[in-house]
Amino acid sequence: MKISLKNKKALVGGSSRGIGRAIAQQLAASGASVTVMARSEEQLKSLISNLPTDSGQQHQYLVVDYSNLDAYKKSIATFFQTNTVDILVNNTQGPSAGGALDKKIDDYQEAFDLLFKTVVFTTEQALTGMISKKYGRIINVASVSVKEPLPYLALSNSIRAAVVTWSKTLASDVGKYNITANCTLTGYFNTERLKQLNGAKAKSLGIPLTEVENQMLSNVPVGRFGDPTEYGHLVTFLASEYASFITGTNIPIDGGLLKSL
Repeated sequence: MKISLKNKKALVGGSSRGIGRAIAQQLAASGASVTVMARSEEQLKSLISNLPTDSGQQHQYLVVDYSNLDAYKKSIATFFQTNTVDILVNNTQGPSAGGALDKKIDDYQEAFDLLFKTVVFTTEQALTGMISKKYGRIINVASVSVKEPLPYLALSNSIRAAVVTWSKTLASDVGKYNITANCTLTGYFNTERLKQLNGAKAKSLGIPLTEVENQMLSNVPVGRFGDPTEYGHLVTFLASEYASFITGTNIPIDGGLLKSL
């Protein structure tokens, strides 16, 4: 099976590094023209300069700040005044770590703006063109914590669960336009974000970082952290014609971490 996304346009959030970057690279490798977006203009420029253009793609970047909702909305609205996309990958940085007793009501509002409102607004903007063309792929990057909450990620647990249930509802509403909406549930991947979370956990518990990592890996049946490239493969499949009958799903990519069905 060879996936071709030639003549397709993709918008990938949080793509300056980690999972988002790997997704952008694989979509481009499959022929899509990719708009990458994140906060670091330097990293985005570096990324698009190295994306393949063998299929005549035209890549571009968009500098956005997910933590400033008003500014983010202006940037996205301006982008969609002159652009349409066939593939939308909603991916943002995660909120700060901490348990339910560590967080206040304002923290949940900030996380809601970061993880939920940005996703819904971007999707609303993208849907105009998708509905007009009667084609679209919406992929929301979520977490395994929506099925089995992680004790030190109260904000992410709560708000990403809202994204997943919203996505399920969205899939029902847009299916008639040949638009799919799916969520990927992220396990433990070898990214800077995971290293930051593990470092914070090791510090709070007063144990070595290696001990935290070994504890995590003991729960992963395949015995390793995921490679972001593997994530890019899954998203590229969901963005392709081969996945046209897959919608409203939550697909774990976790090396078997989830114990629930």
